[in-house]
Amino acid sequence: MRYLPRLKDGTPAPMSWPLALYRRLNHIAWPLEDGVSRRVVLLERFVIFVGFLVFCLHNEVDMHYCLANRKDIDKMLTGMPTYLVLFELQIRCFQLAVKKNAFKRLLQKYYADIYVTEEAEPVIFARIQRQMLATRLNSVAYLMALLNFLLVPVQNIIHHRREMLYKQVYLFDNTKLYFFIPLICANYWVGIIITSMLFGELNVLGELMMHLNARYKLLARDLHRVAKHLLESAHPAEISAKYRTAVVHILRRNAALNQFGEQMELEFSFRIFILFAFSAALLCAMGYKAYTNPSANIVYIVWFAAKLCELLALGMLGSIVYTTTDQLSLMYYSCEWEQIIHKSSNASENVELMKLITLAIAINCRAYCLTGLNYFRVTLVAVLKIIQGAFSYFTFLTSMR
Repeated sequence: MRYLPRLKDGTPAPMSWPLALYRRLNHIAWPLEDGVSRRVVLLERFVIFVGFLVFCLHNEVDMHYCLANRKDIDKMLTGMPTYLVLFELQIRCFQLAVKKNAFKRLLQKYYADIYVTEEAEPVIFARIQRQMLATRLNSVAYLMALLNFLLVPVQNIIHHRREMLYKQVYLFDNTKLYFFIPLICANYWVGIIITSMLFGELNVLGELMMHLNARYKLLARDLHRVAKHLLESAHPAEISAKYRTAVVHILRRNAALNQFGEQMELEFSFRIFILFAFSAALLCAMGYKAYTNPSANIVYIVWFAAKLCELLALGMLGSIVYTTTDQLSLMYYSCEWEQIIHKSSNASENVELMKLITLAIAINCRAYCLTGLNYFRVTLVAVLKIIQGAFSYFTFLTSMR
């Protein structure tokens, strides 16, 4: 019943293992298949509503732990990372749940028009896989952080206690068995939803950006190939007109890619803003716990590494797209149009070609970059500023010990 991406010819699209896990594990964020019955739609909405209530319960008991220990900074910061992650992901995940159909339409357009297949472009596809290596490593780190929580039930059995997976304070006795079992199951469910959302959306966003970047690169390659072919074989009276037709076709492809980039901005801008807004506080809290007692806080060390890797990977991929689109105007300027004009014998067509090249340069004078509600750009520069801010908060906290 969950949406299975398909290529333009209707065949199921190949999905990397993080995306396949994201599709399987996160029913809150992943859309339904086209043509499902009304009953299935209503059932899914009910499940999402119940999931939202479960998140609200966890939000309250996590926050209650932080408030109960507000006078002890070490204990408070023990529960602060899980509370911040929970609150951030509740906003991101359920905002996406409301916009599932828009997300599905974006995926449909991506796999139909943007996705670069291995069969068509093996070299470019291999380069994309190398660029996505950081997001794959990030997925492994987040899964390791989730697996660390599996040790809690083992410790409960060994020490004969009933502790939750996260630092929480309930307003009732949650150690009673008829409360403890459903609550610990809810803990695991929330952890799976959060973890799959963290690495799943990063991999979705990374693949969208890298395949879009590859399509921009193909524009330059195809434009130079056309110029080379025409310079070798076209008649002087026709060469300028033929080249202008080719440039118009390239510009239409360029405009379609720009439009897809705008759709990505509409889809991800809010969630990117939330991601970056919480990142400095998260890095600070997890770094503090990892620094003060490394041997007892392995999970915070792993989670800190995963969060840092996530930010750096996202910033790196955003910078790649920004650099590529920043060179588009130069691509049109250096596409050998002057050689075409030099060979051409049609003066009027030469004038039209120069006007078209000028227009192409003007259209691409601004580089494309994803933003967080237009507040910041997704680049390595923005990520380094977040890390710098987190380090400032960290030094303040360590000075307060």
